[in-house]
Amino acid sequence: MRKQYRADGLAEEELAGTPVEQFARWFGQAATEAHLFEPNAMVVSTADAEGRPSSRTVLLKQFDEQGFVFYTNYDSRKARDLARNPYVSLLFPWHPMARQVIVRGVARRTGRDETAAYFRTRPHGSQLGAWASAQSSVVASRADLDTAYADLAARYPEGEQVPVPPHWGGFRVAPESVEFWQGRENRLHDRLRYMAEPDGSWRVERLSP
Repeated sequence: MRKQYRADGLAEEELAGTPVEQFARWFGQAATEAHLFEPNAMVVSTADAEGRPSSRTVLLKQFDEQGFVFYTNYDSRKARDLARNPYVSLLFPWHPMARQVIVRGVARRTGRDETAAYFRTRPHGSQLGAWASAQSSVVASRADLDTAYADLAARYPEGEQVPVPPHWGGFRVAPESVEFWQGRENRLHDRLRYMAEPDGSWRVERLSP
């Protein structure tokens, strides 16, 4: 189970001025050129107050110079971890392109107005699901979950506005470092990492593979 990676590499002079600009460039290639399935899928890794890690796949919903945004139940395990330890890692595993992007930073809740605006764009069923599921808690059976959803569907039929759950919202991860990993031959991969400087600028460093 070993594959030789691509010969094309990643050089410092090819990088954009900021990691978000570089991410936008690679993200566009993943979506429109490589046609990857859900290129916005990322592995979100958190740690609890005792340092015990956990990871899960979450969909990125927005990114800009302020950070990378995802939404979740604030009672979920990831949200409880972030309430106690806001440091987080995001990994975009674009395997067919032999690429990875690794973001490390600090997560903060988005404002309620921003959360509500995004919630209104979600499909009706997804809005109901945010209410039906007490994410990360133990549920007795699938039937219980389906019953909760059916009750909500009867209460808020298609076309009727679903209120935003108070326990649901976004996190924005402000990056402190962003690594761009490009697979190369003989396991001599290119790893270029942007590091945030105190004045708001970015320093680029090359890491050994």
